[in-house]
Amino acid sequence: MKTDATADDAAHVTKVEAACARLTSWLLDAAYPLWSTRGIDSVRGGFQERLTLSGEPTDDARRARVQPRQVYAFARAPSLGWKGDATGAVTQGLSFFLTRYRRPDGLFRTLVTPDGMPIDDRVLLYDQAFALLAFATASPLLGSSFNLAGEGEQLRQALYTHLKRPGPGFETGLPHATPLLSNPHMHLLEAALAWVDVGGGSEWLALADELGELAITHLIDPATGMLHESFNYSWKPTADAPGRLIEPGHQFEWAWLLMRWGQRRAEVREAACRLMEVAEQHGVHGGVAIYEITNDTSIHDASARLWAQTERLRSAALAARLYGDSKYWRRAAEAAAGLLRYFTTDIPGLWYDRLSTAGEFKRETVTAGNLYHIVGAIYELGALVRSRGQ
Repeated sequence: MKTDATADDAAHVTKVEAACARLTSWLLDAAYPLWSTRGIDSVRGGFQERLTLSGEPTDDARRARVQPRQVYAFARAPSLGWKGDATGAVTQGLSFFLTRYRRPDGLFRTLVTPDGMPIDDRVLLYDQAFALLAFATASPLLGSSFNLAGEGEQLRQALYTHLKRPGPGFETGLPHATPLLSNPHMHLLEAALAWVDVGGGSEWLALADELGELAITHLIDPATGMLHESFNYSWKPTADAPGRLIEPGHQFEWAWLLMRWGQRRAEVREAACRLMEVAEQHGVHGGVAIYEITNDTSIHDASARLWAQTERLRSAALAARLYGDSKYWRRAAEAAAGLLRYFTTDIPGLWYDRLSTAGEFKRETVTAGNLYHIVGAIYELGALVRSRGQ
């Protein structure tokens, strides 16, 4: 759809377009070249878990979630304009993941050594969701070479066999244990929608519908518009401290997903917009989205993680594209400016993860998994800018 802006909005549109150009240039000219070389283990295969701020691999143990996140990031690369070997990066990453993480029950273990030996054989719903997302996103790039449609079907069936609850939603992992968590359900919704986008069967739409309805009916407090993180088996927020915590970044991320899932339903649009409003009002300070507040809106952790900035940007960009409201253009510009602050590292293509309450970035190793968030935000921002000419 065409997004119109009045003369009063022109400054915000110009800022968004300029920020999109800067972010895309950084991604194509610095981040992808760096992470496709130093971020890939050319000897043992797979993606490195982390790089130092000087751009060297740390040889950390490798979490299951990072491998498919990097597959997603590189599978998106050609559509963003990168001319490097995205197919090679995705192929080697999938090969390492499928051979080193898969358990006999068809689910994926959570942690291996750098050379692929199991360390932690537990199953986390969070990791399975990212595997499904990677399979869906890589399938148009790789075609039939990995039978990713079959991989997705097999993993979805394994989830229903081993993790499906009697009521709505899924267990957090194997072995089953409380609390139930909203975050892995969010990424499972993302994966289901990705399969719908690439022509997956009706089972994927049914899964997306179940998860979207779960968010609307159980995860979001109708009185406050806040989405909780930790739940008991009745899908009530746990009575402990985690049950009272609200992450503004997840408010934005859920809003983006709900807008995608139910954009033709007024009540879903209202819930998504309210999630963003609550996060903007109580979870954005000093131009950045902070990490945690509580359900009484007081600040719990005022540090600001990189990923929360990407989700603020991604939700604002989609809202501006769908609804054309000038406030979302303004917020997209503000969120992009906040995100760009995290890329002021000595080595182009790296990033800082955490901004302290004193306004200083913590100098720590750079986790590869954040590239997923960054790519997703730039992809959505690009869609907004392109919509101006449609």
